[in-house]
Amino acid sequence: MKIVIGQGSCGIAAGAEKVRQALIKANVKTDISITGCIGMCYLEPIVDIYEDNGSLTRLVKVTENDAEAISNYIENGNKEAIEKLLVSEADNEFLNKQTRIALRNCGLINPEEIDAYTEAGGYTALKKAVCDMSPEDVIETIKVSGLAGRGGAGFPTWFKWNAARQSEGEGKYLICNADEGDPGAFMDRAVIESDPHNLIEGMLIGAYAIGAKHAVVYVRAEYPLAIKRLERAIKQAEEKGIIGNNIFGTDFSCDFYIKAGAGAFVCGEETALIESLEGHRGMPRLKPPFPAQSGFWHKPSNINNVETFANVGWIINNGGEAFSAMGTEGSKGTKVFAVTGKVKRSGLVEIPMGKTLRNVIFDICGGIKDDKPFKAVQMGGPSGGCIPAELLDTVIDYKALGATGAIMGSGGMVVMDDSTCMVGMAKFFLDFTAKESCGKCIHCRIGTKRMLEILERITKGEGKDGDVELLEELCYAIKDGALCGLGQTAPNPVLTTIKYFKDEYVQHIQDKKCTAGECSDLITYSINKDKCVGCTLCARNCPVDAISGQVKQPHEIDSDKCIKCGKCYTVCRFGAVVKE
Repeated sequence: MKIVIGQGSCGIAAGAEKVRQALIKANVKTDISITGCIGMCYLEPIVDIYEDNGSLTRLVKVTENDAEAISNYIENGNKEAIEKLLVSEADNEFLNKQTRIALRNCGLINPEEIDAYTEAGGYTALKKAVCDMSPEDVIETIKVSGLAGRGGAGFPTWFKWNAARQSEGEGKYLICNADEGDPGAFMDRAVIESDPHNLIEGMLIGAYAIGAKHAVVYVRAEYPLAIKRLERAIKQAEEKGIIGNNIFGTDFSCDFYIKAGAGAFVCGEETALIESLEGHRGMPRLKPPFPAQSGFWHKPSNINNVETFANVGWIINNGGEAFSAMGTEGSKGTKVFAVTGKVKRSGLVEIPMGKTLRNVIFDICGGIKDDKPFKAVQMGGPSGGCIPAELLDTVIDYKALGATGAIMGSGGMVVMDDSTCMVGMAKFFLDFTAKESCGKCIHCRIGTKRMLEILERITKGEGKDGDVELLEELCYAIKDGALCGLGQTAPNPVLTTIKYFKDEYVQHIQDKKCTAGECSDLITYSINKDKCVGCTLCARNCPVDAISGQVKQPHEIDSDKCIKCGKCYTVCRFGAVVKE
């Protein structure tokens, strides 16, 4: 019997390390180990107990106060002690309905021990590739698999590898983009924290395929745990001779190093990332030449993201046909999504392409919190768009999502209910991209700023007739004129919210109302005197003393003082505070 505690960033933030220390202090008589994030982020901290017969007992939402109960179960087999902590059958469906390839080891192995990875079959794909396959064979296998880049563009991986392979010149570089910049996206971070050797193996296979002797992981500095575990994994692989000279006794040699970046969203564009790697400000280069011809230090280079590399080892071991058998005609394999927002079960979901949005949001993630109406889902982060409820049965593949005006992106999926203002949502994402613009091209630098100013006016109740048409005109001008993908896709959240939720724009502009109740400048709070019992709870919680009245007498809100924080509305137990 052994105990394994989930210690990804989400688990640690929820108190997993405190749980581990409490179990050690309780002198639990069994081995205590750690693992990464299994993807059930909404249930952290998670403690898995592997029984002697091989069965698994999973405990969820564990606190340090549960250590004695767990110890009691370990020593005496008293299952009643842990009854309240057992994962439910409904929550088990979250994992049971997934198909995991990139995440196959996440939450199951110790990410800090190379032996745990090799015992799970790790590095067998690398050995097969460098000992039994030519670089051309590897590229052909990836071609047969249909693996497309999982960073957002969906470009065929084999094509990029082949272009770098055929480029003349020594000193080629293979680069992993781990600069995960989308708000609400954490797929790549989870893979590095939970299965760093999987990334290393996929990158080494890619380096062998293109003829690179140098591999670089560009990871955001805001991911300290990911960097720590990746550094440890690289050191372990070097000690085992898996990284370095003459790997597995062949002529293939490759070194590894990590570059911690400052977290600029524009560095999701590969040439901007290369500029940052070279120590310059992250700004896109003009193309051509493409990185395959002239990339890092003007050497032939290839860039893919973490999830792309996380699939490579599985494909080499199982064959390209096995991967291409999953998914749709134009989108092969599985895709990982970070599902956040107003869902009951938030976390990491990996499914075969071809499933629908409904499958993910309702079948796997359990539907909307508090059973509120589903309103929309934001796909692709700041570069994506909002897909409304009437398109909930849209198939998840590159073509179908693109037809809605959204994009697959790297895999962020933000779910919204009817309390979300879609104008405010568009403003949020445009504020992000306007701040993240590198400023190199006028269309992006100035255009996004002008659009943001219009959206800010609209949400303040200062919108004017013609604002929607002006927004659309600016959107298409920016799309056509921007230099890189950041500017070319920045208008997507605005265009899709106008397309599917134009009535909300009209209400903000003409009626000066926000039906979702999110735009504070368009909200008023008052007290229904027929319902107010004078309990004074609202007055005691008002941060600016805007509420007056005697005990057991109806109260009143001074609209001139009110800052519209909503505290009174939240604390009132009698429904007397009216929000309009």
